[in-house]
Amino acid sequence: MVTDVYFPRVNGVSTSIQTFRREFHALGHEVVLVAPDYGAVTDDEAGILRVPAIPVPLDPEDRLMHWGRLRRLLRRLGGGFDLVHIQTPFLAHYAGVAFSDAMGVPRVETYHTYFEEYLYHYVRFLPKPALKALARRFSRGQCNDLDGLVVPSRQMRAVLEGYGVSAPMEVIPTGLVLEDFAAGDGIAFRARYRIPPDRPVIAYVGRVAFEKNIDFLLRVTARLRGVIPDILFVVSGEGPALAALRERARSSGLEKHALFVGYLDRRGPLLDCYRAANAFVFASRTETQGLVLLEAMALGTPVVSTAMMGTRDVLRHGEGALVVREDEAEFASAVAALLQDESLRTRLGHAGERYARQWSARATADRLMKFYGRVTAACAAARASARTA
Repeated sequence: MVTDVYFPRVNGVSTSIQTFRREFHALGHEVVLVAPDYGAVTDDEAGILRVPAIPVPLDPEDRLMHWGRLRRLLRRLGGGFDLVHIQTPFLAHYAGVAFSDAMGVPRVETYHTYFEEYLYHYVRFLPKPALKALARRFSRGQCNDLDGLVVPSRQMRAVLEGYGVSAPMEVIPTGLVLEDFAAGDGIAFRARYRIPPDRPVIAYVGRVAFEKNIDFLLRVTARLRGVIPDILFVVSGEGPALAALRERARSSGLEKHALFVGYLDRRGPLLDCYRAANAFVFASRTETQGLVLLEAMALGTPVVSTAMMGTRDVLRHGEGALVVREDEAEFASAVAALLQDESLRTRLGHAGERYARQWSARATADRLMKFYGRVTAACAAARASARTA
């Protein structure tokens, strides 16, 4: 695997890569991961080759790998690989394609990010229609240079087909390692942040980025304050929108109703955060999968969310979630109904736990391995046909 992002950088791409790596190892496969060096090690560095990197301009959380070092590292790896799985469309894509060509092995890529919507929040000096066209052309060119493409949802596949992507595509979401979601102490979380046990809490977990539509959730919180005066909105995560959202909370008079707790360790404090919430709220327009929704449900926390892009595949109304439109009044009404009805919260919480069990990481890893097999077989057949032509 080759990627431009991995832990200790916390985001959905890192989580997806880690989940599949662990499951492949458990199934008896060897995985080598090439990723940026962040200047800090994780507790899971076995099989990871780090490339020197510098902070990305305008997004210092991420790293830009040194191109020459990346190419030299891949050349030193030599042969013995059956397939290259590229995880991101930046330097990792071009290095992965070159390595695939040099080794004569197939290449697969996962389309993690809906760039058509993502770019607009970061490149504001160009008009949105021009950025959309650029993102579509960029994605079409990269994707059609692959032997196979993994997409996390049916909606993302339909988008890419609309771009003119012709590479073989397979819808394979990232599954949950269910045993990682059996703990969590909501009482401890509330005590840690001095939140009274009976205070109504809604929570968001994920990257604090403009495309995640967290500003909408702050406006929902402002509406909820009129119905539930002591409402608290907890935001766990960091990202480029953090300063703007803190200022928005301050200017909206929500300082005492919005708590930004930063990144939380997934092995303990993050689980506590999920458990502490009476409801998990989500309204991203660009999500290709929405894994945090399943995480919340696995921990028994009911969800209120819009269903756009990949979250349409994840969410089922009544199966641990209330699915609503991106309308402030409708969203706030659904959250208020949930917070004011303990029996509804209990029913949805139990339903969500049952529903999340259907999204096993082992099952999705097995599906991805079978896709690798089909791609490898198709490439071998194409090579054989070319030799006899």
